[in-house]
Amino acid sequence: MVDYLKKIDWIMLATVFFIFGIGLASIYSFSISRGDFIYFEKQIIFFAFGIFFIFLIGFFDWRIFRQSPYFILAAYFICILLLVGLFLLAPETRGIKGWYKFGFFSLDPVEPMKVILTILLAKYFSMRHIEMYKLRHIFLSSFYLILPSVLIFFQPNFGSAMILAALWVGVLIISGIKLKHFLILCFAMILILSLAWLFLLKDYQQARIISFFSPQVEPLGISWHQTQAKIAIGSGGLFGKGFTNGSQAMYGFLPEPHTDFIFSAIAEELGFMGISVLLILFLILLWRIIRISLSAESNFPRLFASGMAIILFFHIIINVGMNLSILPVIGISLPLVSYGGSNLIFFCIGLGILQSIRAHK
Repeated sequence: MVDYLKKIDWIMLATVFFIFGIGLASIYSFSISRGDFIYFEKQIIFFAFGIFFIFLIGFFDWRIFRQSPYFILAAYFICILLLVGLFLLAPETRGIKGWYKFGFFSLDPVEPMKVILTILLAKYFSMRHIEMYKLRHIFLSSFYLILPSVLIFFQPNFGSAMILAALWVGVLIISGIKLKHFLILCFAMILILSLAWLFLLKDYQQARIISFFSPQVEPLGISWHQTQAKIAIGSGGLFGKGFTNGSQAMYGFLPEPHTDFIFSAIAEELGFMGISVLLILFLILLWRIIRISLSAESNFPRLFASGMAIILFFHIIINVGMNLSILPVIGISLPLVSYGGSNLIFFCIGLGILQSIRAHK
């Protein structure tokens, strides 16, 4: 146990605590404006479970995942069944069937799928790294992506489907995909996106994308969210309005200030300096994950760590881009910061596997 504690990446763990602390403070500020601290209290509980899983999973040898293909496949298909079950059992929230409700708590099966798919892709490509010149491995691995992505897309949850696609493409590139195969893949993805726009995207999803390119089309409709987010960020200035003094979030102008637009809420209260600290902490966390990937002694841990870095990177880029109006609003949370138990706990489970990789070389 003492030897294990010495091998833990304490810099990563401290960074996780600081990032979570910034998000928790923002949720507390939002709770004051509502006069209800249920989100604040639940977020503390979620984080306690997350830290528990980081230490618990980190204690066990990560090789159990590499050596247990049937366990990985079983977990994958359980997640698939949970995604299918959403259409039958999940209540509809803001037009999306994305969560199972259990009293005061809910479960979003997309979050465990991200971790399981990362493990599955790391397993698949680590066994075939010398055969990556074969085009068939791209197509075979895509089947692991397509099934959950289609189910997630029709919830509808376009943002999470994009995260899974980015994970797959990123792991493919790191595995050593050939340039001509990559270009073929890019062409196929452009074709799929074009067909999705014509036949699959719902009207409100198209409206979000159109409003991103032409916000003047509907300034009081779908563009309202991003307009208020920009106002909140701009009004924060260099040092912010002060803790609990964010008027945009306090008076209800900023939508979802504890989830999708928590970055704007933080910017309004803590200013440019506050969000700069937050982004620097995210860069440190990304570097610690990439460092584990670079120091890995075999392909499986290298690809898994790379996959976790890809998930974290795209969550940050898309969420911050949404808040700054440089990307459409597609409902992507800010890891460790936004309110939500599923995202927080399963991201911590992924960090626990990374700690195991570091501790059991």
